[in-house]
Amino acid sequence: MKFRTALLTLAAFPLFAGAADLTGTWKAEFESQIGTQKYTYTLKQDGTNLTGKAASVINDEKRESDLKEGSVVGDKVAFLEALSFQGNDIAIHYTGTLVGGDLKLTREVGTFAKEEIVAHRQAAPPLAAAGQRGGRGGRGGFGGPIELGPDDKAAFPVPPEGFDKAREGIAHGELQMVEYESKSVGSRRKALVYTPPGYTTNQHYPVLYLLHGIGGDEEEWRKGGHPEIILDNLLAEKKVVPMIVVMPNGRAQPDDRPGPNAMATAPAFAKFEGDLLQDLIPFIQGKFSVTADRTSRALAGLSMGGGQSLNFGLGHLDTFAWIGGFSSAPNTKSPQELVPAANSAHAAEQLSLLYVSCGNKDGLIRISQGVHKYLLEQKVPHIWHVDDHAHDFAHWKNSLFHFSQLIFQPKKA
Repeated sequence: MKFRTALLTLAAFPLFAGAADLTGTWKAEFESQIGTQKYTYTLKQDGTNLTGKAASVINDEKRESDLKEGSVVGDKVAFLEALSFQGNDIAIHYTGTLVGGDLKLTREVGTFAKEEIVAHRQAAPPLAAAGQRGGRGGRGGFGGPIELGPDDKAAFPVPPEGFDKAREGIAHGELQMVEYESKSVGSRRKALVYTPPGYTTNQHYPVLYLLHGIGGDEEEWRKGGHPEIILDNLLAEKKVVPMIVVMPNGRAQPDDRPGPNAMATAPAFAKFEGDLLQDLIPFIQGKFSVTADRTSRALAGLSMGGGQSLNFGLGHLDTFAWIGGFSSAPNTKSPQELVPAANSAHAAEQLSLLYVSCGNKDGLIRISQGVHKYLLEQKVPHIWHVDDHAHDFAHWKNSLFHFSQLIFQPKKA
């Protein structure tokens, strides 16, 4: 299936006299949801036309692409990076301005990601003053500088030392990889499942569906966050309800590996909604001893999975009562789409818990801040937790630690 974005239409303006020639080599380094990206742009300007090549390194993976549809109008610059990945056509749009010898650019990857970057000409030292390299903040720096408000503070204390370390002398749950037939995707798919210590078919358990990020898969949470250790430790302290945790692959396409360019798989994350509701949940209910009702079902995730959790969870309150978005990514729908004003009272009534969190060093925080602000305006009860981390597993593990202690608890009188 081809994933295409509309090419940017550029307005025509007269060329300003004395405009700089952008021909040459420019370099930029920036953080993104899939890690550090290092770009070398080789530009060639001919009048108002701009063409060239882009060479990039992302998590040690190298790639090259053409730069097309370029225009230079005075100090205004625009061009298109054309990628072809596994049969998908991806258009990355750049628009920006030449400022003090640097190119300050907005980089848009379809409707998924928007990043502010600065490219420095390599033919001469950068002219910008120190500290003026643009507005990134922390890992995953989409959308400019981090601006914190009075609400952006921790709702919980820092987890105790060792909360994520395996302990001896306590009971341990089990991890097993399962496969299920997905009619919505048309293939067999994998999910990693945690069952608590003492799991028995004589008891029915609630289920947490825990989703990964853009560059991950069904193993990402285990490799980076070890939910099995966190939950084993909390169960030993009797701080959580015994639960099953399902860690699926949220990339709903036949080849569900992230590949060298995980961004190209972004459309499959939206399609996971059908796989989750129509295939995975029924499979889990048939294979494991679970309580099959909305009050015994939770959905949470990190980054791209956080966006999925808010999108799918709030869109299906008949299926999920407990929802968590940990540093949710730009795939998150607008707050007005997540909880339409006309439905806010219904959402408030149906939700047992809505948990929204982010680190104060995370450039994605604007997304979660927007959700929090809108929920306040609509009087939808929720938890807003901001800790001192970035777009990383330090925050995601902390969030799971707090979130897991809140879900499936009986309502207080």
